[in-house]
Amino acid sequence: MQYWLFKSEPNAWSWDQQVAKGEAGEEWDGIRNYQARNFMRTMEIGDRGFFYHSMKEKACVGIIEVCALIHPDSTTDDPRWECVDIKAVAPLKTPVTLEMVKADARLADMVLVKNSRLSVQPVTPDEWALICEMGGL
Repeated sequence: MQYWLFKSEPNAWSWDQQVAKGEAGEEWDGIRNYQARNFMRTMEIGDRGFFYHSMKEKACVGIIEVCALIHPDSTTDDPRWECVDIKAVAPLKTPVTLEMVKADARLADMVLVKNSRLSVQPVTPDEWALICEMGGL
């Protein structure tokens, strides 16, 4: 299993909206960055990720699961852009803020710290376990 972080502006797509989609999940569409798209191309069904509210909150707020493999993004006719579908699994009991991540030396090499603008990014198993712990899971 691989681990990921999916960033969304809560006013565009929030954790609550993701939860409301239930087991069917939702396309993680609108990604127009080659590196983020390429990460999605490597995802497998069952991979887990953090749902991260960007902008004002800047916090991991929940856990998602990849429920559909890479496919054309329905929001464009441009064949370069693809996406996966994700479904909500569980909220974090305590949101884990970017400030908390940056304050923990064990997370200094995390992509979120080094390239916080990337909308889909990998998370190592150690980073995953630590953030889950910080989030009360």
